[in-house]
Amino acid sequence: MIRLGIEELLTNQRTLLKGKRVGLVSNYTVTDSNLRPVIRLMADTKDWDLIRLFGPEHGVKNSAKEGEPVDSSVDESTGLTAYSLYGESKRPTSEMLSNLDALVVDLQDIGSRYYTNMNTLAYCLEACAEHGIDCVVPDRPNPINGVSREGNILDMAFQSFVGMHAIPNRHGLTMGELALFINEKLQHPCNLKVVQLVDWHRDMFWPDTAIPFVPPSPNTATFEMCLLYPGTCLFEGVNVSVGRGTAHPFEYIGAPFIKANELTDWFNQQGLPGVRGRPVYFVPTYSQYTGELCEGIALHITDAYSLEPVRTGVVLMQGIAQLYGPSFEFIGLNERDKPFIDLLAGTSRFRDLLVQGRAPDYLIESASNLERFNEEVKAFEIYARGGRG
Repeated sequence: MIRLGIEELLTNQRTLLKGKRVGLVSNYTVTDSNLRPVIRLMADTKDWDLIRLFGPEHGVKNSAKEGEPVDSSVDESTGLTAYSLYGESKRPTSEMLSNLDALVVDLQDIGSRYYTNMNTLAYCLEACAEHGIDCVVPDRPNPINGVSREGNILDMAFQSFVGMHAIPNRHGLTMGELALFINEKLQHPCNLKVVQLVDWHRDMFWPDTAIPFVPPSPNTATFEMCLLYPGTCLFEGVNVSVGRGTAHPFEYIGAPFIKANELTDWFNQQGLPGVRGRPVYFVPTYSQYTGELCEGIALHITDAYSLEPVRTGVVLMQGIAQLYGPSFEFIGLNERDKPFIDLLAGTSRFRDLLVQGRAPDYLIESASNLERFNEEVKAFEIYARGGRG
């Protein structure tokens, strides 16, 4: 079993925070290997004074829906004020950071650019730099490994809270490595310390860690969902349900206008590696098509090592657009009138190619930029590969 960064902090690196007034950015899904909440562990430690909590999207209790603003509150367990970083402000303010010597950011990422915890981390790094506060990031594994990368590098013209940094859809970095990468690009970097994982290797998937998988957000139900998410999250930008309001979000893809058997047959004929589909019928309890019968496809991972999730999502979306074109639509304009699909894809080029029937070219055209990214981030990779090559 590996050792998590928080376990190293609480045992071998306590001097990092000894005698300091500390704030903690986390929620109750973030635990040690024995499933003890980090909030409780940090509050019970006598070497420092935990005086304040901060919650990311979904809140400290991890109970709010996606995109739902969260109010600041008092955490009943610790009695501490829990400031929301997904409400009136997504950045820690001067008031929130007052009297702090250090800010600990312990959040679980799932390996995708769209997942907002890394952007909360980025705002914390900026705020720590501005206020002269130390930032400590106890590292956590990338659940879908630290080797495989897919997609295009975000065009900063499409920057948003579902894509703030020039990284690919599937980025292949741990939270600590992301912190180093983001901090280096700040005009004034903060005093950052990453507490490293022990015995984690880049080619590990979450099941290889021997640590129970705790869903880090309400719709991140399974490890399999994490692995499919870099591709299936793109469907949030079109009028197709991603299975929110079912037991298998981001594993079920469907809509009332889709024919389950027709789509599944088409998809399986594409011969994509590491995945098979089966026909599925579902009625979402909320989000798109609430209370309506949807037909579609359930994605099943047959080989995590060969699966290419972004390619899988791109090909599947092209198939739906091809089979059901008159009913298929882009949705979700944001305040700058950019379709949400562009913010997720990190470019308008994907949408253009999809309309032309050439969506897979999105990955071909991104290949050279992805190679450059792989070279750039070598300087920030903390961990080596293990025994899988």
